[in-house]
Amino acid sequence: MTGSLWKTVYDDLRTRITTGQLHPGDQVPPELKLATQYQVSRQTARRALSQLQQEGLITPGRGSRGRTVRYHRPLRWQLSRFEAGVRRDDTGIGMDEWAAEVAEQGRTPRQTVQASIQSSNEEVSEALQIPEGGLVVCRERIRYVDGVPYQLSRSYFPESIGAGTVLMQQGDVVMPGGILKSIGHPQHHARDEITVRMPTPDEVDQLHLTNGTPVGVHTRTGYGKDGNPVRYMNTVFPGDKHYLVYELDL
Repeated sequence: MTGSLWKTVYDDLRTRITTGQLHPGDQVPPELKLATQYQVSRQTARRALSQLQQEGLITPGRGSRGRTVRYHRPLRWQLSRFEAGVRRDDTGIGMDEWAAEVAEQGRTPRQTVQASIQSSNEEVSEALQIPEGGLVVCRERIRYVDGVPYQLSRSYFPESIGAGTVLMQQGDVVMPGGILKSIGHPQHHARDEITVRMPTPDEVDQLHLTNGTPVGVHTRTGYGKDGNPVRYMNTVFPGDKHYLVYELDL
């Protein structure tokens, strides 16, 4: 009987959230109030709230306000247009394709970028076809939408391509057609892979994830005209904050 009781509370609250009766930022009734309203124990009410939290519908309830309905507005990420170069050439306002895509959706993009030279691990070495431990230029990004962290992205370039170029510049850099084109190594072909997994503790902290939220991992390897890899990118994104779009000519 207890199992059906918690689900009754959960189903009712979930319906109120998904139909807009409870709006983002609204306070969710506390355990004691729910227990009284549904004539169940506080443990039963707590289980219903925990399930809603795991689904990312409500906050964990830290602080004096208690649990609130989470702001949920997924970002459309058009990967078939991402890095195409067209909007970067046309905007003239210092935005790359990712930022332009966010702005087109009426939202505010921001990126922090740190550049360094690192030794490559097995994953990066295999993608860039260099010996493990070989030196690479790494550009690490945290991408924000409306002030909220939405993506963790790392791009790796062979040291022979990136050292001594604007790829080593700290902060965001926008060049016509992309940085690689500007330094004489344009990408002519790209290969994508997308996987889904649970986040690491560091990713939970950096992306402000709630319990039970999976992350997607998008990797893209870019190749030059000669077929050799010139860039490997690995982007981690919360599964509840994105939907991915590809448009293909068939």
